[in-house]
Amino acid sequence: MDRVKGKVCLVTGAANGIGMATAQRLAAEGGKVVATDINPEGEKVVEEILDMGGDAVFQRQDVTDEKQWKRTLDNCLDRFGGLDVLVNNAGILLMKSLQETSLEEWNEIFRVNVTSIFLGTKLAFEPMRVRKGGSIVNLSSIYGLVGAPTAAAYEASKGAIRLFTKGAATEYAAHGIRVNSLHPGVINTPMAEHLLQDNDIKTAVLGPTLLGRAGTAEEIAGAALYLASDESSFVVGTEMIVDGGYTCN
Repeated sequence: MDRVKGKVCLVTGAANGIGMATAQRLAAEGGKVVATDINPEGEKVVEEILDMGGDAVFQRQDVTDEKQWKRTLDNCLDRFGGLDVLVNNAGILLMKSLQETSLEEWNEIFRVNVTSIFLGTKLAFEPMRVRKGGSIVNLSSIYGLVGAPTAAAYEASKGAIRLFTKGAATEYAAHGIRVNSLHPGVINTPMAEHLLQDNDIKTAVLGPTLLGRAGTAEEIAGAALYLASDESSFVVGTEMIVDGGYTCN
């Protein structure tokens, strides 16, 4: 308990899946949580946190909109007085072959998956600098590390997050701000559930996963908690892979 006690933690894409689990875990460990999502269902996540005795607030946010990022951070500062942790979790999945992917789809997945992280990381700098430190966790994927068919656009966006994170880390470390990327494997969340319902597709998607199963949102939330906490104070600019052994071979 209390692994992030008193820390102000902003989690995007918190209405379900990994974002919801991360917001809940950070709150359970003493964090003051700002949970954001374009989906108003995020309000229910905050209600559950409050019912459990945690401290949280919901903010409706389109993470691709710079003005909404500024508004979210202003509200965060007004409510909690600062920012210590940013978990850039919001993202979308596109499963299409390269030949079937349109330019519009390519642009959209980069707008949601990459531009949002650029905006969050850029705008979180000043409130974290004022507090002389912080932690930014950018959600990438195993598909930011390895390739697979019918996911080229998604893989390109997640690979961009990986190297963007390293670039940001080299600039922010001098200010005590740690930036790392988190790379989940196949996780049983609403985003991926359609891939896990058919046994043949499930077997193909899990591929070389050594544990032979999909991960849970709570398992990824545990990794995000570690990167958010002071336990990872010497972890900067790296990739944390939580994939059940998918990338081991």
